[in-house]
Amino acid sequence: MTLQGKRIGFGITGSHCTYSEIFPQIEKLVHMGADVIPIVTATVKNTGTRFGKPGEWVEKIEEATARKVIDSIESAEPLGPKMPLDCMVVAPITGNSLSKLANALTDSPVLMAAKATMRTHRPVVLGISTNDALGLNGQNIMKLLATKNIYFVPFGQDNPHQKPNSMVASMDRLTDTVEAALAGKQLQPVIIEKFREET
Repeated sequence: MTLQGKRIGFGITGSHCTYSEIFPQIEKLVHMGADVIPIVTATVKNTGTRFGKPGEWVEKIEEATARKVIDSIESAEPLGPKMPLDCMVVAPITGNSLSKLANALTDSPVLMAAKATMRTHRPVVLGISTNDALGLNGQNIMKLLATKNIYFVPFGQDNPHQKPNSMVASMDRLTDTVEAALAGKQLQPVIIEKFREET
């Protein structure tokens, strides 16, 4: 399947350590001909960390997509029936945003864009990055795995000895997941071996 001309929403939440992994995927979608519409939470826009200054990643994303980020719930709402996306990606999606999506809470532009896309029965692709995937958030992941039109970028444990409940998506499989989701299929396998023992 080609992504040429597809309207792909790309929502980013506050897992700052994964931004360097998702940025090449945004560039890849653009190079594949997709019209990428970036959506960010307030955390992405306003928080400075060791992974970047406030606004630094927003500037990079706007330059890569040639679009201003959507950063308000009001601006994200029209991505439903009024201006539908072909697919909505949320990567990274934190455990916090994941739990809200699973329980129908909409308190950020990214969650509004995801909900708006679900209203039009278009695919929503999730790239998780959460420290409690095998803890309290496990039930939310299972609920979303069983939800129609929700697809997951394959994910696995990233540090099972020091963070045994943590799981992170293999972001280099994001575009393949989008292509499969647009065809109504979940890229397999969903659960992968991400961490390898030192030999």
